[in-house]
Amino acid sequence: MSTTPPRKLDLKKDRGLTIEWADGATSYYSIALLRRLSPSAEARQLREELKKNPLTVLPASASNAGGALTAEGAELVGNYALRIRFSDGHDTGIYTWEYLRSIDPQSPKPEDGPGEQPGTDPGAAPSD
Repeated sequence: MSTTPPRKLDLKKDRGLTIEWADGATSYYSIALLRRLSPSAEARQLREELKKNPLTVLPASASNAGGALTAEGAELVGNYALRIRFSDGHDTGIYTWEYLRSIDPQSPKPEDGPGEQPGTDPGAAPSD
């Protein structure tokens, strides 16, 4: 897994993030996927609670009752990560390049591996 910074980042605030990696690979992440798989402590805790109890009550921000979820902006964090501000107010997740490569919806995932299976995101759009 490479932690080399990407060559190009293209954020479409209402659709998703396209990353062109230094090795030539391209990844596309829908806004919904990025929000759901936020690496913030709060989001990780919620995912763990949902694994233990699928009937866990979601916080109001997770339901996004205010309309379609969008990215309001993004900023580089040093030379190793990206922070995304979402329309639901969430902005504490720091997406390292390594983490983004690990959640790439187009990457094959081990059948019995631990953790999320982001390749099943129905909101993911094909890369352009």
